Amino acid sequence: MSWSRYKQYYYHNASMGFSLDISRMCFDDGFLNTMEPKIQAAYRAMADLEGGARANPDENRMVGHYWLRAPELAPSEEITREISQNLRNIHHFANRVHGGEIAGQSGSFQNLLVVGIGGSALGPQLVSNALGHPKRDRLAVHFLDNTDPDGMDRVFAELDGVLGRTLCVIISKSGGTAETRNGMLEAKRAYAGDNLDFSRHALAITEGGSKLDRLASAEGWVERFPLWDWVGGRTSQTSAVGLIPAALQGIDIERLLAGAANMDISTRTTSTRQNPAALLALMWYHATEGKGAKDMVILPYKDRLQLFAKYLQQLLMESLGKELDLEGDTVNQGIAVYGNKGSTDQHAYLQQLRDGVHNFFVTFIQVLKDRHLPDLKVEPGITSGDYLNSFLLGTRSALYRKQRQSITITIDEVSPFAIGLLIALYERAVGFYASLIHINAYHQPGVEAGKQAASQILELQKKVVQFLTAHPESSHSAEEVALGLGCQDETETIFKLLEHLAANPSRGIFSRGTGLETRFTLC
Repeated sequence: MSWSRYKQYYYHNASMGFSLDISRMCFDDGFLNTMEPKIQAAYRAMADLEGGARANPDENRMVGHYWLRAPELAPSEEITREISQNLRNIHHFANRVHGGEIAGQSGSFQNLLVVGIGGSALGPQLVSNALGHPKRDRLAVHFLDNTDPDGMDRVFAELDGVLGRTLCVIISKSGGTAETRNGMLEAKRAYAGDNLDFSRHALAITEGGSKLDRLASAEGWVERFPLWDWVGGRTSQTSAVGLIPAALQGIDIERLLAGAANMDISTRTTSTRQNPAALLALMWYHATEGKGAKDMVILPYKDRLQLFAKYLQQLLMESLGKELDLEGDTVNQGIAVYGNKGSTDQHAYLQQLRDGVHNFFVTFIQVLKDRHLPDLKVEPGITSGDYLNSFLLGTRSALYRKQRQSITITIDEVSPFAIGLLIALYERAVGFYASLIHINAYHQPGVEAGKQAASQILELQKKVVQFLTAHPESSHSAEEVALGLGCQDETETIFKLLEHLAANPSRGIFSRGTGLETRFTLC
């Protein structure tokens, strides 16, 4: 590793408080020149996207999350007006909530319950965790981000006795997303259990005319905010999906949008050495040989960024994990993403990363500012923050000595501006990388296939229960139920369904025996 190479491949933008170091990626000096035609094509594809191209053929829709922080770039005056007006409405609504003008049945709102799944939860969770502070938050934020009943019960336990001062935000573009629908129904039951009118505490973020939009209108919910069809869930953080929870929590959403807008400007340049998102995408291409040959390990050395790896898992893996390329050829593309936080990773990942299987590359995220409170010297002249920084630099050096490649992103501090620019950086890098490998980053056929499979299993469960109901006089093994239904090829699934039903007494299914010999009957 040489200082001259570091200087050659170091990107710094002082106005953003951001830098990118790719010098510890082991590409040769001709790599960027070789890739220049491909990345120039990616710039053109991105320009088409921002210009309003129909980038999602599955749904015949545009992909316009970049317009959310630059409304003037939207392809129509109507979209520009809608974005600008919606932002004004968000500010106005948050001010009314904070001022107590909009309140719950028990008084002014003190808590926020966000119900969503995937991008409708991961982005808001990232921002809330990164920028929130118990003593400064205007509303304390809680999330229902799964259809796990026990997980939801734990959240409701935290809100026990205060639901009357809790605003519930339901986020679903279509209104038909099962996990969000389930969370909404569970929330309704919880509010009703406290003799509260859910509609007086509920807010919807959804597409106009959706099932959720119609429900919220019919029931007279507190407010509805739009989620346009050109905003995808995993790129929705700068829409109402992310801005409403953040604004209600008390986070400066204008600075978050400014950070994203500034990064967008920097990543629109077609000068590759001055485009951090392009450099990032090219490093992914180099490290993975353009076909996912290595995993991406995200190691932010800051507790506030602990959820960043989880957020990036969805953004990258849902966008890039594709079976077919743009020509319909089978390519099975993708990059696996995982991560922890420094210096926790010293005690979890480092041993394998340094000495184990070499199937990864690392992105370190360094935050220069340690804290806002006065420092404590834990040793003469040394603070806890010095230790954290030394662990980052030491880990990076230890990995490089073993030819383990790494990228380092540095930001001045964790702030709304910095979170905005990180979100925008990776959104753009994903788009560029998708162009480099010739796939569509903006649809998710695998997710839809999983939803369809789940629906089929639920239909099978209904048939299993109907079979037991029709034969209450005797017990049945999974094989016998499958035979009776004419579904012998689904015997394993039927066994797992019966096993689950019998474990929950309220379902009315009794089991006798153990293992595969278990027999089931109605209680």
